[in-house]
Amino acid sequence: MAEADWSEVTYIGKRPPKASQLRSKQAINAAQRSGGDVETTKKFDGGGNKQHSTSKNTAKLDRETEELHHDTVSLDVCKLIMQGRQAKGWTQKELATKINEKQQIINEYESGKAIPNQQIMNKLERQLGMKLRGRDKGHALGKK
Repeated sequence: MAEADWSEVTYIGKRPPKASQLRSKQAINAAQRSGGDVETTKKFDGGGNKQHSTSKNTAKLDRETEELHHDTVSLDVCKLIMQGRQAKGWTQKELATKINEKQQIINEYESGKAIPNQQIMNKLERQLGMKLRGRDKGHALGKK
């Protein structure tokens, strides 16, 4: 301890600058003045809010043929569901609760926007008591 010089200050473990400090305008200018290497890269689609912009796949979607589109419920099935529901005096919501689905599902099936799901079609057939698939659409559901 007697050898310690009180006029000297020694810093142990000086912290290196943070990444944000290295990217600051001041640090870049200092590096350019001293002749150091400065690498600049632009990120692809960097900056800005891209939520509502058109994507690269938009043109690909436009070029799609009808073969690639999903099949929706046919118009005759839509009418059969609507007629069967109205014959029983049910609203869309009542039918939906009977088959444990949301009212929106029934609405989509009746408007022809839904992609046919065989489980939902089976539930609808049982509740309405009529066939919605196959050759004998609209006929009463046969008991086994």
